[in-house]
Amino acid sequence: LPIFFAIMTFVYYISVTTIGTWATDWTNDVLFGEYVNDAAAGLMEAIAAPDWLESLVVDGIIGGVGTVLGFVPQIVLIFFFLALLEDSGYMARVAFIMDRIFRKFGLSGKSFIPILVGSGCGVPAVMATRTIEDQRDRRMTIMLCTFIPCSAKAVIISMITSTFFPDSVLMAPAMYFLGIAVIVLAGIALKKTSAFAGDPAPFVMELPAYHIPAMKGVIRHMWDRAKGFIIKAGTIIFAACVIIWFFSAFNASMEMVDIEDSMLAAFGGAISWIFAPVGLGDWKGAVAVISAEMAKENAIGTLAVLNGVAADAEDMELMAGIAGMFTPIAAFSFMILNLFDPPCVVAMATIAREMGDRKWAALAIGFQIMLGYGMAFVAYNIGSWLFYGAAFGIGQVLAIVVSLAALWMIVRPAPKKKEEILEGAGVKA
Repeated sequence: LPIFFAIMTFVYYISVTTIGTWATDWTNDVLFGEYVNDAAAGLMEAIAAPDWLESLVVDGIIGGVGTVLGFVPQIVLIFFFLALLEDSGYMARVAFIMDRIFRKFGLSGKSFIPILVGSGCGVPAVMATRTIEDQRDRRMTIMLCTFIPCSAKAVIISMITSTFFPDSVLMAPAMYFLGIAVIVLAGIALKKTSAFAGDPAPFVMELPAYHIPAMKGVIRHMWDRAKGFIIKAGTIIFAACVIIWFFSAFNASMEMVDIEDSMLAAFGGAISWIFAPVGLGDWKGAVAVISAEMAKENAIGTLAVLNGVAADAEDMELMAGIAGMFTPIAAFSFMILNLFDPPCVVAMATIAREMGDRKWAALAIGFQIMLGYGMAFVAYNIGSWLFYGAAFGIGQVLAIVVSLAALWMIVRPAPKKKEEILEGAGVKA
């Protein structure tokens, strides 16, 4: 485990903190911030485009999709290192090690395979649970496997880390290990409910021999994952950014207005009270959280559109608008909420299909909502009090109550099996 921790810290150090950040800064500030933005602005001026069209292209498409694509270098590096680890045979050893740990807490090592798959995308991770024969373990793994940061969530980690915690080497890998910790602890809590109680399914796997990875296969695997990310940015995120731009640029009378008077501002203001307890009372943050349920990368594209970051590109500060709307602890809460609340709508549909029951699907999504919101609530209120000088008040009291309740769910005694109850009563099963 210490070796695994060191390896993943190195992976995120290279991909997010150093080389990946340098490449992303150049992509955001120079490629999209200067070349693409200036070329688009010049073209709009040359064809005497109306204001709404120029705003759509510069603020909506370049500001939204361009910001998401700016994180492609970091994502590609993460995929490259994961492909190296998988092809070398190392990840199979990690699964074996995690089985020994999982089994001590009543979980099956088979659950770790979907978790590894989930580092790329939550949809195949949920589908990978089909290898788990035990229905209880399979349903529990479906509920938990999307808590590992996927490629879309890695974009959020990269943005928050590079913007608000640029000097922290451990912040990005800590989110990866936090995902594993949450899976283990939430699994322990679920195992102590009657619905999931019981011995875990046995785990048998073949360990491939250690070998030097074939670079052709590594590059192909990396490209396949990166291509899916880029295609999503060019389709789903493109459509979402255009929709976000439209509702942020017009009012109900279809008049082009300032963003604060737009339809989106009215909608965000109506729901902002829901997110105020986790530090996201600004309507822009609330809208970003909702839009992220279509695709997690949308959180970044939405914030970019709403803050008009493309308009500030000439200042070499593409993320300045986003940095100005959050305090560091609110940004951390935003990251925690988006990492541990329900995944994208496609993954949620896959969860519903694989559960095979509407009640179980609703239970899984409801559990994820509760866990993500609860973690963000605790992180924001306790963190703002401990590290940012906030006064101790009702928010901190409730955060402590939530933490104690979660701790009790983890450490409470497991329910007795039917055989143990009969034996205690003096009756042989």
